[in-house]
Order: sequence, then structure tokens, then C-alpha cells
Amino acid sequence: MKQKQYGFWHKVKKNRTLLLMLTPAVLFFLVFAYVPMAGIVLAFKQYNYSGGILHSPWNGLDNFRFFFGSGDAWRVTRNTALYNIAFIIVNNVLQIFAGILLFEVAGKWFRKITQTILFLPYFISWVVVGAIAYNLFNFDVGTLNVLLKGLGMQPIDIYNTASYWPFILVLVSAWKALGYGTIMYLAAITSIDTEMYEAAEIDGANIFQRIMKITVPNLIPTVIILVLLAIGNIFRGDFGMFYNMVGNNGLLFSNTDVIDTFVFRSLTTSNEIGMSAAAGFYQSLLGFATIMLANYAVRKYDKDRALF
Repeated sequence: MKQKQYGFWHKVKKNRTLLLMLTPAVLFFLVFAYVPMAGIVLAFKQYNYSGGILHSPWNGLDNFRFFFGSGDAWRVTRNTALYNIAFIIVNNVLQIFAGILLFEVAGKWFRKITQTILFLPYFISWVVVGAIAYNLFNFDVGTLNVLLKGLGMQPIDIYNTASYWPFILVLVSAWKALGYGTIMYLAAITSIDTEMYEAAEIDGANIFQRIMKITVPNLIPTVIILVLLAIGNIFRGDFGMFYNMVGNNGLLFSNTDVIDTFVFRSLTTSNEIGMSAAAGFYQSLLGFATIMLANYAVRKYDKDRALF
């Protein structure tokens, strides 16, 4: 018997409740992601305020030549990619470890209290974190140097030494993101069929064997999805973190300057709108290429675990 084919509007009417729930998210991305894409045209124009976006003269690829010829392109690209790779690896490893630990720990109240404590830093503004870091690492009155002086040791000039900051930023990022990621992994762990654990326990498997043979393999799909989403932003630095932790301290730019802070500084100090747009366009192209390649690699491994 031939099935009746329903039209587009019939499907819309049938799923109107779900579509209505989806509308705010669609509007958000339309207004804040897709409409601003029209500004890409500034990357190919010599912007001036009298002409505006539409009537400023075209200058071809001059903005890109200026960006790449400045010597800053490779530095900020390298810093952005390396920091995000470090964030992905360190944060996910710590979050998985914390999620497994909380799952295995007996005691409902202890688990809830620990979750709350771990989750609190996620809600602290980067402005506050930057102020905490300054009071901790300040050369003259910082807690760390006051302690070192009290022990008869030489103080450390952290704000004038760029080599310390990769470690500081990675640790601060891990501290702030630990609670949020732990809850996601803990939710994935609790969704694993408990009968698998019971069967393994009956077979004599100890806690470490159950973790390695059951928990970790069942977490792989969640890890792949979260890592793929993170890879999409691998060339997009966390502006709030880098700017509030480092500020405009030029002595630290060699190890802390990322594409986002470079674009912001170009706009606020040198007023190079065209070059800033070119850097942003370059950043978006890198991010798009990276997510496509990562998704292709996952599809080759297991197409059911790819994003698309």
C-alpha cells in the first residue's frame, strides 16, 4: 500500500512545539553569528568613517599583506593553537579523572559537596580571576613573593617574565573549567548500564579493571564529541582570560598574545579596522578548515561518532 506523502507545512504544523522551542537558539545564531558575517567585506577594504562599510574603497589583499608582513601573524597563530591544544588535553584529562573519582566515591553528600566546590570557579568572572592572580603574583606585595621573602628566598618577577605564563594560563584554565566538564563526564558515566559493573564485579574485576574496561571505553563517544567541538575553536582564544590575566603588558606578548587579543589591540590602539577584519577572517578560515579535517578523520574511524 502506497504511503501518503505529507508536505512541508504539514510537518511544520505537526512539529510546531519543537520548532517553537528551537526558535530562540536559531534567532541567537542568526543575529550574533550569521548577520555579522557581512562585515567580512572590511577585510578587503581601506575603511574610512566617511565612506562607512559600503562606500570605503577596495584595496584587495593589502590588509592581509600588512597582517602577515607585520611579523605577528605566525606568533599569534602559534600561541592560539598551542594554548588551545594544551587546554583540550589537560582539561579533558582532569575532568575525566574527576568524573570517575566522584562516581566511584561512596557517600552521596560528599559527592554533592565536592561537585559544588568544583563548579564554583566556573561562575567567577575572568576580571575577578585576573585580580586574584595579580594579588598572588605581584612582585612587591603579591602573596607568593611575600611568602618567598619570608622564607629567605628571592622573589619571582612573574609579570616581567614571559616563560612562566604558559604554565599559569593552562593551570588557571583547568581550575576554572574543571567543575563544568566534570559534571558532563559524570552524567555520561551515570548513564552507563549498571548491569555491566555488576557482571564485572561478579567476575572478580577490581575497581581499576572496571574503570579501564567499562567506564573509559563507554566515555569515548562523549570525549570525541567534546573534543570535536573544542577543535572547532582551536584558533579562537578565550579573550576574557588572556586579556584579564595579561592585559597590555608588552613584555609577555611573545608567549601570551593570541589572535583575539591582537585584533582587539589593533582596533583600540592603532585603529587598523581593515587589518583587524583580515585577522578575524583568517582566524575563521583556520577554524573552519580544522573542524572539517577533524570531522573527516572521525568519520573515517567511525562515521557514527562524527558531528556530520
